[in-house]
Amino acid sequence: MTRVLLIEDDGRYRDTLATLFSVTDGFQLVDAYPAAEPALDHARRALAADTRPWDVAVVDMNLPGMHGVEAIAALKAIFSELPILVLTVYEDPATVLRAVTAGADGYLLKHTHPRVLIEHLELILTGGAPLTPGVAATLLDLVRVHAPSPAGPPLELSRREGEVLQCLVDGLSYKQIAAELGIGIETVRSHIRRLYRKLQVHSVAEAVSRALREGLVR
Repeated sequence: MTRVLLIEDDGRYRDTLATLFSVTDGFQLVDAYPAAEPALDHARRALAADTRPWDVAVVDMNLPGMHGVEAIAALKAIFSELPILVLTVYEDPATVLRAVTAGADGYLLKHTHPRVLIEHLELILTGGAPLTPGVAATLLDLVRVHAPSPAGPPLELSRREGEVLQCLVDGLSYKQIAAELGIGIETVRSHIRRLYRKLQVHSVAEAVSRALREGLVR
């Protein structure tokens, strides 16, 4: 059972998502908060107790108090491997880039069909990086044209690391990468952990952004 954390200030939309998860096999909405602060308090208590209460988080951007971007960064600081999906009405380039840089693993808009939302949550749980077409186009434009390249020596990736990184850029999930390259899924995870360290990133979306920005893939 996939345990979901929801941070959404719109009560009616929060109830809509709660209903969706209640009728969807394999998913359970275990916590829903109208703001980031109580969710982060819960996360810190769980960390202190050496437990992880959620398998995936769904986070809105325009929250009361702490902004969604700050919430993503704070959640990642507590649970670095917690997949986070942004679900919002905002598609402007600045918000998209800030969310991805903060550690968001996917970015969808609230008009996404419920069935598609569930499919994207399943994708993010297997290492994919779901983006709506408009968001994907915005992100690719930003990282290819506008985002500055960090200073420092060029990165040295092994042939296999380069192949895995290309697969991530192509939008493949961990399982799909394993099938594409003829390797085990745990080997894929090991390569991706090394890529994260070398690229100094914390999510698939960040890895894709840096790979495109620095020309590490085609």
